[in-house]
Amino acid sequence: MTAKRACGRLLLFAASVLFSASCAISQDPGGGAGMPGGGAGQPSGPGSQPGGYPNGAPGGMPGGGAGGGSSQSSMIDQSFVREMMQSDAVEVQLGQLAQEKSQSDDVKQLAEKMVENRKRLDEQLAALAKQMDVSQPNGPDKKTKKEIEKMQALSGPQFDEEYIRTIEKAHEKDVKSFKQAAESSQNPNVQRTAQTDAPVIEQHLAAIQKLAQAHNVQADDKKK
Repeated sequence: MTAKRACGRLLLFAASVLFSASCAISQDPGGGAGMPGGGAGQPSGPGSQPGGYPNGAPGGMPGGGAGGGSSQSSMIDQSFVREMMQSDAVEVQLGQLAQEKSQSDDVKQLAEKMVENRKRLDEQLAALAKQMDVSQPNGPDKKTKKEIEKMQALSGPQFDEEYIRTIEKAHEKDVKSFKQAAESSQNPNVQRTAQTDAPVIEQHLAAIQKLAQAHNVQADDKKK
C-alpha cells in the first residue's frame, strides 16, 4: 500500500508540473521571441524597419537610393557642356569675322589662335555631349547675335575695340565655368576635360587682356 501511495503522489506532481508549463507557453504569444530561433519575421538589427530595408523603405526615405543628388549633378555637368559648346561656336564665328575685318595683325593672329583652340575644345566637348546625351546648341542666343551683327557693321579700330571687349567678357565667364567644373564636377570625364583646358582658357584671357592694353580698350564695367 505504501508503494502504491508514493507512486500516486509522483504522478500527481508530474501532472502539476506539465500543466504549469503548458500555461506559461500559452501566455507567450511571441513563441519565444528574443530567444535563439524565436521571433521569426521581427526586426533583428539596429535601425531595421518592416520590409527588411535599413532605416526605411527605398526611394525617398533615409537610406533609400533615390539618387536625387546624382541627378542634380548630372544636370549641372550637362549644362556646363552645352554652354561651353555654345561659347566655342560663338568664339569661332567671332574669330573668323576678326580675320576678315580687322586691319591689325595682332588682332588677326589672336583671332586665328582662338579659332584653332576653340575648335579643338569643341571636339572634346562634342564627345562628352554624345556620352551624356547633350544636344548640340542651335547657335548664338539673341543677345550674341545682335553683338555679332553690330560688329559686322564696324571696321578698323572700332571693330577691333568691339571685338576685344566682347571676347574678353566672354572669356572671363568661361574661366569661372571651367574652374567650377574642374573643382566640383561629378562626371570624371567632364572634370578631366575642365582641368586640362581651364589653364588654356586662362591663357586666352591673359592674351586678350594684353591685347586690350595695347589697343587701349577698356571693358564696359571699367568705363567711366
